[in-house]
Amino acid sequence: MPRRPRVSIPGYAEHIIQRGNNRQPIFGCDEDIKAYAYWLGEYAEKFEVSIHAWVFMTNHVHLLCTPSDATGISKMMQSLGRQYVRYFNYTYQRTGTLWEGRFKSCLVQDQSYLFHLYRYIELNPVRADMVKDPADYSWSSYRCNGLGVSSDLQTPHELYLSLGRTKEERCNTYRDMFQYQVDDKLLEDIRLTANKGLALGSDRFKEQIELLSGQRQTEVKRGRKKGWRKR
Repeated sequence: MPRRPRVSIPGYAEHIIQRGNNRQPIFGCDEDIKAYAYWLGEYAEKFEVSIHAWVFMTNHVHLLCTPSDATGISKMMQSLGRQYVRYFNYTYQRTGTLWEGRFKSCLVQDQSYLFHLYRYIELNPVRADMVKDPADYSWSSYRCNGLGVSSDLQTPHELYLSLGRTKEERCNTYRDMFQYQVDDKLLEDIRLTANKGLALGSDRFKEQIELLSGQRQTEVKRGRKKGWRKR
């Protein structure tokens, strides 16, 4: 089956997932994560991609980012993937693939879904029972967005900046969003859209993306053909 064409539109936020092959670890220690984060920042700058949120887990990575052109994210992730695999294979004296195929991605509607993605990404360690509070996990953007810690990797989204007039106001408003977990239905939608490469948003948003990209943004329902009868 041919690959579904990737949809990336300048100025539209995207949810990115990169997993280890067969869910194997991609980070063996903190130094590995530091190396990955460094190259992520380097290639994000080179290809003009703004990184808004992230989490680096043991065997996968989530990013929320916005490209300035249609090829920026693909170039960033391809360059990062190759660079990190060379580092990882050399460090651990291994050969072969590290990634589970190409990275997953989907467009995200800003007004209705963006902050759900922030929460989904930064609550990953909590859902995995690694920490009780997202602030206790060192390798996510929560400390930047919720506590005001500076990071060269982060570029605040314009909607994040609209949360308050000052950094303190923005952080307070942002932390209030984390009083509740992401509900199960939304979790399912986020995972489905990322895995299928479909837009995450309202029906109107999906129609808009279809017009801009020429690519279908709703899942095809599989079933029996009309008139088919079981014998």
